[in-house]
Amino acid sequence: MIRVLIVEDEKLIADAHRSYVGRIDGFTVAAVAHTGRDAIRAATAAAASGAPIDLVLLDIGLPDANGLDIALALGNIRPSPDVIAITSARDLAVVRSAVAHGVVLYLLKPFTFAAFRDKLERYVEYRNALPAGESAVSQRDIDRAMGVLRAPEERTASPKGISPQTLDEIARSLRAADGPLGAAEVGAAIGVSRVTAWRYLEKLADDGLVTRATEYGRAGRPQVRYEWR
Repeated sequence: MIRVLIVEDEKLIADAHRSYVGRIDGFTVAAVAHTGRDAIRAATAAAASGAPIDLVLLDIGLPDANGLDIALALGNIRPSPDVIAITSARDLAVVRSAVAHGVVLYLLKPFTFAAFRDKLERYVEYRNALPAGESAVSQRDIDRAMGVLRAPEERTASPKGISPQTLDEIARSLRAADGPLGAAEVGAAIGVSRVTAWRYLEKLADDGLVTRATEYGRAGRPQVRYEWR
């Protein structure tokens, strides 16, 4: 069982990550930390107990520290955990710094459960590609493991008819809204039809990223409104 430490300052998002981890075989949440300091403490205590953390799902934007500095500090723990950065930062310099600080995979917010699951499954393949224990690895072992992490993106291709860019725009509009929105409002905001917006909103709801609520007016059909979790 792969022991996971979730590091996320927003409780609702941390709870969502915990729920996602619980839906994937072979993983268990060992601890949740809301600050960088608590993350280091949790990982250090786990290593000292003989049940170390294997994987850290690390938010880069923490309230008390730069997440990349936390990734570097985690690398000093023995045995050191692997790190998947979970962040909304799209700056290329941040991505390069993440790699330099030992981050093995990078997951951009907002994301679907399918994208989350793919990263964790790819991580399992990476672990399995390396020899067990402390034995030396060959160049072939290293190349095979690195190849898994950098596998072609068709594995995470969006379902037919779903554009990642449109999905991202709709997710951003919901996150910026003061309250729940209907499909017509979302469509008008980003320049797509109500039906197209509805299809994307339903996908986000199915993936657990938004909630649905049905409003019954005095006349006409009930309207479904969507709100970012």
